[in-house]
Amino acid sequence: MKIAIGSDHAGFSLKEYIKKFLGEMNIETDDAGAGNEESVDYPDYGIEVGRKVSSGIAERGILICGSGIGMSIVANKLPGIRAALCLDADTARMSRRHNDSNVLVLAGRKTDAREAESILRTWLDTPFDGGRHQRRLDKIRAIEGTPEGR
Repeated sequence: MKIAIGSDHAGFSLKEYIKKFLGEMNIETDDAGAGNEESVDYPDYGIEVGRKVSSGIAERGILICGSGIGMSIVANKLPGIRAALCLDADTARMSRRHNDSNVLVLAGRKTDAREAESILRTWLDTPFDGGRHQRRLDKIRAIEGTPEGR
């Protein structure tokens, strides 16, 4: 599995931690930046990760900003992206089971490393339930105007 990952300055340190954690799990990452904690504009990184997932370059994505809200908004503007802000393992589980989320969004200023590990493990390990939830995703794809959501 290949995961595109990006953050703004507020999410930089958590992004670096997560990259190491994913490496220990033998999961390849494609780092879209930011490269340090100097102030940057989160949309630049949210768009880059979203495009990589939307185009199929990466299977999934992870985005981190201070609250997670800005990254959620920008990523969900791209076709086929189902970005979910998850503050705990339960929301990560439901984002996968019911929404087949393909981009995990974390709040860098509210999520410590231990909680991020729990959220990430749950998000990676939880399958999509399909069934009635697939019907709902099909309606979202119809709004996007493409059969595959891309």
